Amino acid sequence: MAVSQLNPLVGDLAGNETKILADYRRAQGDICDVVVFPELSVTGYPPEDLLLKGAFVRDNINTLHRIATATGECAAVVGFVDEKDGKLFNAAAVCRNGSVEIVYHKQLLPNYAVFDEERYFESGSALASGTTAGVHVINDVTVGISICEDMWFADGPALTQSRAGARVLLNLNGSPFHQGKHRERETMLIERARATQCAIVYVNQVGGQDELVFDGSSVVISADGTVAARLCSFDTDYAVVNVEANGKVAPSAVVPFDEDLDRIYRALVLGTRDYVTKNGFTDVVIGLSGGIDSSIVAAVAVDALGAAHVHGVAMPSRYSSQGSLDDAAALASALGIDHRVISIEPAFSAYLEMLQPSFTDKAADLTEENLQSRCRGMTLMALSNKFGWMVLTTGNKSEMAVGYFTIYGDSAGGYALIKDVYKTDVFALSRRINERAGRIIIPESVLTKPPSAELRPDQRDDQSLPPYEELDPILRHYIDDDLTVPEIVAKGFAREVVSRIARLVDVNEYKRRQCAPGVRVSTKAFGKDRRMPITHGYRSDRE
Repeated sequence: MAVSQLNPLVGDLAGNETKILADYRRAQGDICDVVVFPELSVTGYPPEDLLLKGAFVRDNINTLHRIATATGECAAVVGFVDEKDGKLFNAAAVCRNGSVEIVYHKQLLPNYAVFDEERYFESGSALASGTTAGVHVINDVTVGISICEDMWFADGPALTQSRAGARVLLNLNGSPFHQGKHRERETMLIERARATQCAIVYVNQVGGQDELVFDGSSVVISADGTVAARLCSFDTDYAVVNVEANGKVAPSAVVPFDEDLDRIYRALVLGTRDYVTKNGFTDVVIGLSGGIDSSIVAAVAVDALGAAHVHGVAMPSRYSSQGSLDDAAALASALGIDHRVISIEPAFSAYLEMLQPSFTDKAADLTEENLQSRCRGMTLMALSNKFGWMVLTTGNKSEMAVGYFTIYGDSAGGYALIKDVYKTDVFALSRRINERAGRIIIPESVLTKPPSAELRPDQRDDQSLPPYEELDPILRHYIDDDLTVPEIVAKGFAREVVSRIARLVDVNEYKRRQCAPGVRVSTKAFGKDRRMPITHGYRSDRE
């Protein structure tokens, strides 16, 4: 049996067909009985509102049948979108000897967090043509076919199929990454294998799709719960495993998991690479402030695209310190990237002069600070327009949460790759970059100096916000855990601080809605996960 861990491109039916058939021919050459592909491998996952286009659905079905026509004795289990009587189904087809032998419709549709399958699909029936759905015989071995969520419930299709005689369960997946997800999956799969006394072949797609990153990590579990084979994470992979009719699996290569910090970093790299390249860009440009956020964004970009495709721009104003300029230059040198310095002082001075008649008798405030950020945003966008570079923004989750960024300024760009990474985690990841490299990539001064936007003399972040070591735990409770102010205060935090932070999160929803997408690494990222109304009157600080 072969496991094909593909990186599809949503909507690229011809390209996905080529990838599927390439691994199918590889499985034929390896004399496999069956090769299993990920969930919706024909369309890519998730196709979202492309499914509302009838032509897209028809084209995907035609693609599935072209794949089937190319099959021989080796069976291919392929994910696609099926249509029956005007209803759509998340489906898997067993293709063999030039035709489609059976089609299975996903029974359990996830409709939480980033998943919205009930918007598009109907649930499949537990029965198909009078038999248990998804149970099929391939070369004298009874298998059960299911899709992603179907496997997560102890009393779901896996149990039904095992009771119908299946000893091998083939599970097609589009399971996105978040911190700790790999452990959750394998714990569940081991439990399911032991409960059903079946081998489980869990095939997950890999790659970045807008905010989502799919980590692959496909795995084969023997009927006794032993992890017999595991494919790599965050890269395409292919493996051949020997699965016996009784559910036993011959031990094969088990690729070890990286440490949690490294998995987060690899997710950032993969998400950035695929977002940039799948959208037709080759190069990116980053405003290098000499701070920790722009430093880690530049490091990720280099690992994603290569140093030759990353351009750093220092944009000093009258308040920029020489130390920050030196740190930006040192980072660029360590990474080997293009580095240029473009002063925004002429543009900033011109704006002040232009607005002076309207600002008469008004003291300097956030207006002048934000003007500097917007001058920088315009500079980066001008470079983007002229050279075709995508702008990577540098705001982290802590700043995004409380609105500590300038709309149309430092938030302007195409991809916000650390928007789901809290500031304390940015520091931890940055230190890990240096550890992994065995040399100084991010200067030590960047890791130790107080964070600052440098938009006024001697400015520090902690003049406007609590220290990040205090802020981030409050934000995790309020955003990730959905706790109210009283519930957070009960955990030992000062009420006045929690109330202020919660209010900042609430009133800045409108700003976050206008920001670029970014890699999801948590269970509650801004965007698909957290869909708060901009306009509402609920205040969570009430007792």
